[in-house]
Amino acid sequence: MRRNLRSIVKLAASAVIFFAAFNLISKYFLGDESSRKDDSESAKLMPRDIHFHWTKTVSPKKINGSKIDWHNYTLIEEELQRIGPGEQGAAFILSPEEDKLKQPLYKVNGFNAFASDKIALNRSLRDIRHFGCKDKVYLVDLPVASVIVPFHNEHWSTLLRTAYSVINRSPSHLIKEVILVDDFSNKEHCKQQLDDYLKEHQPKVRVVRAGKRVGLIRARLLGAKAATGDVLIFLDSHTEANTNWLPPLLDPIAKNKRTVVCPFIDVIDYETFAYRAQDEGARGSFDWELFYKRLPLLPEDLENPTEPFKSPVMAGGLFAISREYFWELGGYDEGLDIWGGEQYELSFKIWQCGGEMVDAPCSRIGHIYRKFAPFPNPGIGDFVGRNYRRVAEVWMDEYKEYLYSRRPHYRNISPGDLTEQKALRTRLQCKSFKWFMTEIAFDQVKKYPPVEPPDFASGEIRNVATNYCIDTRFRGENEKFNLEKCIKDDEQGGGEQQFALTWHKDIRPKKRLVCFDVSSSEDKAPVVLWNCHGMQGNQFWQYKVDTNHLQHVITGTCLDADVERKDLFMRKCDDTSKTQKWKFSFVNMTALLSW
Repeated sequence: MRRNLRSIVKLAASAVIFFAAFNLISKYFLGDESSRKDDSESAKLMPRDIHFHWTKTVSPKKINGSKIDWHNYTLIEEELQRIGPGEQGAAFILSPEEDKLKQPLYKVNGFNAFASDKIALNRSLRDIRHFGCKDKVYLVDLPVASVIVPFHNEHWSTLLRTAYSVINRSPSHLIKEVILVDDFSNKEHCKQQLDDYLKEHQPKVRVVRAGKRVGLIRARLLGAKAATGDVLIFLDSHTEANTNWLPPLLDPIAKNKRTVVCPFIDVIDYETFAYRAQDEGARGSFDWELFYKRLPLLPEDLENPTEPFKSPVMAGGLFAISREYFWELGGYDEGLDIWGGEQYELSFKIWQCGGEMVDAPCSRIGHIYRKFAPFPNPGIGDFVGRNYRRVAEVWMDEYKEYLYSRRPHYRNISPGDLTEQKALRTRLQCKSFKWFMTEIAFDQVKKYPPVEPPDFASGEIRNVATNYCIDTRFRGENEKFNLEKCIKDDEQGGGEQQFALTWHKDIRPKKRLVCFDVSSSEDKAPVVLWNCHGMQGNQFWQYKVDTNHLQHVITGTCLDADVERKDLFMRKCDDTSKTQKWKFSFVNMTALLSW
């Protein structure tokens, strides 16, 4: 009997300990009653078809609290299974027979629209984000967005693919509307046919139409005025939003309405529609002719590759901004015509007037960079120069003189009435451009100095062995070039034989922005022209006066030539080889000595 009693007591004690431990464990993992109540309220805000993603680095309590994982794993899994033309963002190559049919559409679009029509409107894309983005969580309570897409005669499939990618890859309740702003298109498919299609297939997408041709900037303003979402997201009309693109844009704005957020812009090939990364990030900048440039990421940005990082200037027209803050800043300057300069005007205004701008590495959007612009010149003169002068006069203070020293004719262009813009700057108590240059774009002057240092060498580049000169013959990006008879030796000859080894330590034809580029250390690696980026790397060259070598610094190889074929290529440096010896017309020894 006593043994039975002792057994019962032990059993009861064990039960008490078990339930106490269970309660403690439950509170640890699930939180207390108030936490569970909050979690149930948060669950009501959960995006449809979104599933929690439990990982070692994201605790359940954190996900169930103020932040959640917004990935749509059902959609991700479905897209991984898809095959077909262009699926997974793969290149689509036309057959020889189809290739003969592409030119009519190519001519009016500047890209291979015939290939686009073979690809599904809702095609799948590879997730090319940094792997850490897959574990990122964002605020559960995010603002609702209006997506604004201006277009003029955009091709049917690329325009609709833009809309489908936005709708399909976004939590439905975070997209208030997609507004396609028709800038007075005259293609029939951009009119009633588009309205009817959207009404049947995409009810969240609507068209707002301009009564006359107004240009890109004013079309964006037209869309912004029609928008009702908390956040305005501006996209181009031939883009594709990638996996989980939206929450990384909205999260910083939810925390601070004066933060403007730009996605990483990937490349959709204009010929094959292959989707690829442009790079893994850089800070936006400009040179003193107001060409868009880039600054390297800061050490703290490199250490946190999935976190938004500050950027002085936006790349163009893809960004998210609080609707309230956009209008607080006056929107875009309505005095800017067509396109050009608007990204500088808005970027300077954001920073100088109390806001900030960041790039979000975990938001990626592909963009078709056309092979050529298919639209005729609007015939209203130098509207880009006028826009640049307008931006310079309002925002750049004394630094505008560096622009005018390079583009003196801008002084003779009337910027129009600036009264309203200058009053806005005063009303918002905006800081000086000197503040912007010293606090925000503080390393700009190192990469793009207002007064450029002299070239290291310039003029013709003559090969000692052949007595011929390098001639790029005005070729374009990714094209090879070779040796030709020197123009100095043949006054009847033509070509492009004037070069500069610039302070950037690159070699470029005079008055052009393409540079000698080497991307391989292999023997006889080719030399091609590529857009100058001023960041050395593949375009880093040094002239050795003692050996007359043109050495590619990264690969350690030297420029060489084939005597018979006059080809140019890279080889292991050889002091005895005359084909590796080159002479510039002018060498700045003072500059070279301070290399």
